[in-house]
Amino acid sequence: MTDGTKRAEITAGAKVSIVLKQDQRSGKLTHGIVKDILTKSATHPHGIKVRLQSGLVGRVKVIQAQ
Repeated sequence: MTDGTKRAEITAGAKVSIVLKQDQRSGKLTHGIVKDILTKSATHPHGIKVRLQSGLVGRVKVIQAQ
């Protein structure tokens, strides 16, 4: 498992845990499968922003082993 700060480590279809905007203070994680990668830069210190297949948008905190 790796953190989600590098865009190259995240692909569509990957299982990830993200933190939603409203959950940033609590750190509550939401699990799902990546549909789109929204961050354009190669890295982001708070995690790469993605859209899950469920439509939720948040920053990747954990990339689960496939």
